[in-house]
Amino acid sequence: MPTITNAGVGSGLDLESIISATLQAKNQPKLQKFAQRESELNVQLTGIGAIKSVMSKLQETVEDLLSADKFNQRVATTRQPDNADTLGDLVDVKAAETATPGNFDIGVVQIAQGSRAVTDTSNPANTFSSADEVITTSASTLSFAAGGKSFDVAIDANATLEDIRQAINNSDTNFGVSANIVNTGSESLLVIESNETGAGNDLTITNDNAELDRLSTVANGGGAGGLAIAAEDQAQDAIIEVDGIQITNATNTFTDAVQDLTITAKRESVSGEVAKATVDYDKEGVTKKVNDFVKAFNNTIDMLNQQSSSVNSPLFGDATIRSIKDQLIGALSTEVSGAGDFKTMFDAGLELNESMKLDTSNVITSLSEALDNNFADVGKLFTNPGGISETFNNILSTYVETGGVLKDRQDYLNEELDDLTDDRLDHRYQMQQLESSLRDKYASLDTLIASMRSSGDYLMGQLASLPGFTSNKN
Repeated sequence: MPTITNAGVGSGLDLESIISATLQAKNQPKLQKFAQRESELNVQLTGIGAIKSVMSKLQETVEDLLSADKFNQRVATTRQPDNADTLGDLVDVKAAETATPGNFDIGVVQIAQGSRAVTDTSNPANTFSSADEVITTSASTLSFAAGGKSFDVAIDANATLEDIRQAINNSDTNFGVSANIVNTGSESLLVIESNETGAGNDLTITNDNAELDRLSTVANGGGAGGLAIAAEDQAQDAIIEVDGIQITNATNTFTDAVQDLTITAKRESVSGEVAKATVDYDKEGVTKKVNDFVKAFNNTIDMLNQQSSSVNSPLFGDATIRSIKDQLIGALSTEVSGAGDFKTMFDAGLELNESMKLDTSNVITSLSEALDNNFADVGKLFTNPGGISETFNNILSTYVETGGVLKDRQDYLNEELDDLTDDRLDHRYQMQQLESSLRDKYASLDTLIASMRSSGDYLMGQLASLPGFTSNKN
């Protein structure tokens, strides 16, 4: 008898449905359990990741408050003269972190300038017919010097005035010299400027070929060349007045003319006008840093509550999350020594509200008032050894850095997901084995019933051929 390959074909019974129902009864509860567990693990992973993210941000703000330098910054504000809108700013003032707070009136007597050499037209032989005039018949060198700096420019034979201009401007060793050609309509003039400012730093141009005398301030054979520097074009110092005290400098940038201030002269004062500069502690910068800390702390508390505060939260009742929250809130009460009248951050105006989040003012004072009255001591609350920043950083490092508690927790949950994948594969194999076993059993039944039916049909056929046999089928 041929082998039965589709359950029920031989017997006529719906054995495929029986096998399918049996497999479904075994498979579906397991699949639901796997899906539920996978969902739980992924929700926990998402929750841990979200908490780790906000705590990392909190750590960044705390690290920005670890250094005393962050609380010792100074800021200079400058009120420019009334006509600055049309004439431009008079000065620019910047303060180093060690600058002493104070007020200063600053005027500009003279702006520093570099020298400017122009073709001396008192001798017509110094001028040029055009920019295309050939200057030299042999290879030569022009040398430039000003303020202790120098460079040479190689001039090719048969170079034109324009060729020489470009060679000067494009020199790799040029320290700040620019050459231009001015065409008057009847002749061309050469203008060479230096950016080396300061009295006595006039540009000197020499050559090794008398054909280049018209392009030099000093002729090859000595004496004046074809370029001259007028009195008003000579290099000069910058001169400013600070509270009536005159100060001279070779450049327009005065470093430590007032200790720890950098003053840059922008233009000369008109009719004795002055700019008023004020140097003070950078209260605005410190306020922003503390506000950033408050915001990051509150975001962390919000996220911890979101992930664990209700029975529907993914990490409800989680001991690790509860511990984090308790430690962070407890750290707010850190007592700090050496911060004057401030023992905790609450003395500096911060307050923990009913939601266990921070505000920057309380019934006694505010952060702004604390900075106005005791600027340095507010910084010490955060930066002294054992202070707020160090305490928070130690707590946060335990949780968010590599090897920290939250990273270990993420690793554990990911391992659980990997194990779940293995469990699914094992279950799939077990279901395949079960199906194979069921098919073997029902195949035997199917074959037996088919055999019995065949035998019955045969017997009925034999009986029907006997004389006098009457079938009851009809």
